[in-house]
Amino acid sequence: MRQPLSSTVWILLTTIVLILALVPFDAYLSEWAKGLPEEIVDFNRMITDFGTFAWMVYASALLFLVAFIANSTAKRETVRQQARTARSLSAYFFLTIGTASVLVHGLKFLIGRARPELLQDYGAYSLTPFAGERVFESFPSGHSTAAGALFGAFAMLMPRFRPLFFVFAVTIGASRVIVGAHYPSDVAAGLLLGLWTAVMFAFLFARQGWHFRRGANGWPVSGPAQTAARDEPQ
Repeated sequence: MRQPLSSTVWILLTTIVLILALVPFDAYLSEWAKGLPEEIVDFNRMITDFGTFAWMVYASALLFLVAFIANSTAKRETVRQQARTARSLSAYFFLTIGTASVLVHGLKFLIGRARPELLQDYGAYSLTPFAGERVFESFPSGHSTAAGALFGAFAMLMPRFRPLFFVFAVTIGASRVIVGAHYPSDVAAGLLLGLWTAVMFAFLFARQGWHFRRGANGWPVSGPAQTAARDEPQ
């Protein structure tokens, strides 16, 4: 358990550092986003809902096939082995996204941060725990958490494309600030919460031998054992 605990600590520390770095600028950056050209705001309105959990759940049923094709040695595996791989990948995506959804909605309810639309009335740092109202559910960003979970899962499965998945996740997160739904610190917390969920389930699956295997450095790598060394993160 040392490696998962170490990973958890590093992600937690990164989250704290980013939040502390962004919080002083939350109000300024939110106001700055309101002044962006309408074309930029409209584009971000168009893409922002790709970060909804509902979309992620349905899309993951299709998207996991990409990971299955990329990680499966179909010519070498038996039909039973391919079916087991498909089941493991499906479970990994749905557990990662589902758990991230439960965590972020629980935190929203417990913290109760006022959204940027209430900036003038409540300020950027107002907390109303247990309010259970949308306008007091700013922290963490749910869309960003969903994006961090989905693209974090793909990053664990296909490490060669991690920079691309990082760009996708950050783009969804940034859109939440630009459309006025969240503060930057909400987005940072959401992205890292989603990533943490993806990493932790990868460790859990590696421990059980479900598609993931432990690499030489202790981190989970995807695919059959013979391809693990090739795909292992550097």
